[in-house]
Formats: sequence, structure tokens, C-alpha cells
Amino acid sequence: MTEDDIQRLNRFQFRDLHPNVFLGTTSDRYAGWIGQIYSVERFGNRITSRTHSVGGKSFKEEVLPVESVVEYFEHFPLLELDFTFYRVLLDRDLRPTQNFRVLESYRRYLKEDDRLFLKVPQVISAQRLRGGDKFVENLDYLNPEIFTHQFYQPAIHLLGDSIRGFIFEQEYQPKKERGPQDAFVRALDEFFGKIPRDSRYHLEVRTDALLSPSYFDMLQKHGIGQVLSHWTWLPPLRKQYRMSGNKFLNSGNQCIIRLMTPLRMRYADAYIKAFPFDRMIDGMMTPQMIEETVDLMSRTIDQGVQINVAINNRAGGNAPIIAQKISEKFLEVESQKA
Repeated sequence: MTEDDIQRLNRFQFRDLHPNVFLGTTSDRYAGWIGQIYSVERFGNRITSRTHSVGGKSFKEEVLPVESVVEYFEHFPLLELDFTFYRVLLDRDLRPTQNFRVLESYRRYLKEDDRLFLKVPQVISAQRLRGGDKFVENLDYLNPEIFTHQFYQPAIHLLGDSIRGFIFEQEYQPKKERGPQDAFVRALDEFFGKIPRDSRYHLEVRTDALLSPSYFDMLQKHGIGQVLSHWTWLPPLRKQYRMSGNKFLNSGNQCIIRLMTPLRMRYADAYIKAFPFDRMIDGMMTPQMIEETVDLMSRTIDQGVQINVAINNRAGGNAPIIAQKISEKFLEVESQKA
């Protein structure tokens, strides 16, 4: 790693690590990143707050205006927008929702080479949805009409080629709530056969018992990427990759790694521990996460696949510092290969 590399990483500059490597985060606008990603002069006095309830506790989150995405993309080449997970873009009467309006705001500040990844709404990808204090069956699960007309088409209309990936996330399914494996794969196969063909689809299944050979065959058939997710109840990243037969399955030659939470740590515990996301938390990050991420980055490069790494604060406390650690290790490994 050169002195220039060190200086760039000290300034949280991650845009030029490698032509096929793209680092970013799973959300943006955190006031805790002022002084790292966002400048005090521009956004220090433009902080607003919102209340978020987690684990029975209430937290006051401080956020920046959408305009801050301009500075975000001066540091990172990609951004995953996860708020689209919670609501479609058009309602049943095809009228714009609040999420549509927020995406309109983002569009005003995007440059040509800024890469966006959108979470597909949970009403499409989740078998069960939270209803009050429990989970209930989602009657719109894998509805191709809702996906196509209320999310996909308006997203393409708004953002076009700025969208580099659509992430379908399916919730963890306890053993007593799982249906037959063949029915699970068959439903996905039917859904992806009915929606618009696109090389930007990626699927994250959070139940490792469902990651069967027939599941990976289905992904390959439709050219859908396997999201490698560092998340509570999933196996380590390397094992997830081995389960696919050591293949990158997306037809667009893309791979997505999402660094979400430490292994064996629930969402609420990770959130409470990491809040307010302005520093790393000693002992929180899973020790092998950096090494495994960098190993997969190197494998994609060797195979001519583009790698997109999206980092969540909950993976260790502060996503920009995690990005620094990944970048340092990656540049060290690449320099040894040269």
C-alpha cells in the first residue's frame, strides 16, 4: 500500500480501489458521519431528528438532508437505499407514494457514475410481515403484478441506469414455519419467470436450510445473484459462497456482499450496541468478517466479476471505519499479488 493510498483512506476516499471493486453503505445521511463523510461547514447545522423504536427502547436518530448524498458519493462509489424495503413506489391506484417522492429527491443530486442498489419492498419478497406484535402471512408474497407495476417500472422511470441492482431480501424462517423446499424454489422460479427480465436482480435468503442445490439452480436459470450476507443466523461468508458451488450467478457479472450484523447477534442488540453509529465498538465486529470479505473481493476480480460491498453500521459500530479496514486489507492483499 502506497503513501497515497494511506492518505486517501485517511480521508475516507474509497472510489478508486480497483476498477471492479465498489464499496458503499446500506443507507446514508447519518449525522454521526459528520467529519468522516460529511463536512461540518455544509451540514453541521442542517441536522434533523426522528424517533426509532428498537428492542422496546426509543432512540433519537439524527439525520441530514437528501442533498448530503452529493458529499456521500465523493467518498463512496455505491449506495444501497434500504428505505424502499418498507413501501412500494406507487399505491394500488398507481399514485406516487412518499418513497417515490424521496427517490425523486435523490435523483436531483446523482451523477452519471453513481451506483444505486434498491431494496425491493418486503410486501413482495417476504413470506410473513409484522402485524402489531406478531408476524402474519403476506398475501401479496411474490406477486409479479405488484413488483412490476408498483415498484420496478416506476423505479426505472425515475432512476434508469443509475440503478445497478435490485435486492430481494427474504426474512429468516424458523423451522416450524417453513414450507416444503421444493415449493419454496418453485414459487421463486414462477415469480422470476413472470417479471421483466433484468440482469440486476439479487436475492438474499436468510435461512441457510433453504440454500439447496435446487435453489442455486433456480438462481442460475434466471441469472439472479446470490447475495452473500454477513447476518445474524447465516453461516460465514465463505461457507455461503461454497454452498453455491463457488459460483457467482448473476447474469450481469455482479456480486453483492452485505455486511449487516455480527454473527449470532440479533438486529435489536446490534442496533442498541452501535447507536449513534459515530465510532467502532470494541469487540463488536465478527473477527473474520474483514478477511472473508477481502477474500471474496479477490475471487471476483480473478473471475472478472464486479464486486459491490454494502456496509451497515450495525456490523461493528461505524460503516466508514469498517470500509477503511476492508480497503486497507484489500490493498495489502492486492500488493502481494502484484
